[in-house]
Amino acid sequence: MIESSRKLLHHCAEITTRELDVPFYAKGATPIVVKCEWHEPLLPGKLIPKRIAVPLMLEQELPCWRWAERAEKWETMRPYLLGEPHGSRSSLFVNQETALAMKKAYMAMIESGMFGPLKMD
Repeated sequence: MIESSRKLLHHCAEITTRELDVPFYAKGATPIVVKCEWHEPLLPGKLIPKRIAVPLMLEQELPCWRWAERAEKWETMRPYLLGEPHGSRSSLFVNQETALAMKKAYMAMIESGMFGPLKMD
């Protein structure tokens, strides 16, 4: 985990990890602290602002148009895009306004047909 996190490079934040020298619940478990230091201020409650969350989502999702065969519904993608746990309109990481902006941007992508026809259950 620590080695993997050292390979994470991101232009919006610095991600660091360190091992804790304390006993944990399970024998043999190694407690690790993962820390994310954002380069821009977060919203109250340490929520990611819309001006960062929407572009990060677009950076992640746009390249998928090259290989996607079907578009996924917002309800299917919501846990991946908003983080878990999440409600219907927000999560521990983004507020309602940010989640709505993310949904609108995602819906515009799938409605364009760039990922292919909408996958039906």
